[in-house]
Amino acid sequence: MLKFKASVSMLLAATVLSGAMFSPVVLAGEVIKLATTTSTENSGLLSAILPKFEAESGYTVQVIATGTGKALKLASQGDVDVVMTHAPAAEAKFVADGFGIEPRGIMENDFIVLGPKNDPAAAKSSKDVAEAFGKIAHKPSKFVSRGDNSGTNMKELAIWKSAGVTPDFNGYTSVGQGMGKTLLMADELQAYTLTDRGTYIAYKAKLNLNISFEGGAALANPYQIMLINPAKYPDLNHKGAKALSDWFISPATQTMINEFTVQGEQLFKATYKK
Repeated sequence: MLKFKASVSMLLAATVLSGAMFSPVVLAGEVIKLATTTSTENSGLLSAILPKFEAESGYTVQVIATGTGKALKLASQGDVDVVMTHAPAAEAKFVADGFGIEPRGIMENDFIVLGPKNDPAAAKSSKDVAEAFGKIAHKPSKFVSRGDNSGTNMKELAIWKSAGVTPDFNGYTSVGQGMGKTLLMADELQAYTLTDRGTYIAYKAKLNLNISFEGGAALANPYQIMLINPAKYPDLNHKGAKALSDWFISPATQTMINEFTVQGEQLFKATYKK
């Protein structure tokens, strides 16, 4: 009887182990680690469209949402299978350094400057975003920066440079947070900030801020998806990463990106071209 119980126990244990070994979640080949920006996550886009990819492909996508700088660092260390970011200069270096391959532009939106409704720096009347930033610094007015080496933070610092301003004026605060939290802090302080339009639309109902400046080529915000070079890290899930990249450029997914709205507003424009 004891031998029978022992055999049953061993059989159950083997069954559980076997189930764990072949579970899609446990098998590394079934999970795709995607490092991406907080803007794609905060906007709600990925949670809206990725379930369709998972249902069609059988893969599970593990999203690691962080700033672009950290996302590219994770990718260069071989800690993720694929990366999607929005900082063209940093992405070009990532590819040139041999870490990334097959960069594909998949969508874009734009950056905008938000600020208090009374626009104390008169940023709205500026001819370009560099002038708007200059007015904010010389007032000086409050400005909340992400300060996290994200694509948005990189863009912000580039604008300060083009404006000839060192961002250390009274009222400038660097918070080291993602876009959503930065928007809420700027709202609480009634400060200016730079944001991508998608996250702004997603958070607009929570904010008492207006668009203080928008438009112009300097505020374009393109997103790319890039594979990790298998010569650098052969053990990553390259097959799954390629499947995800191919899915993002497919006509059906490009249509979903165009059709994704929050509060009736389109957040991203699909841009892939063969």
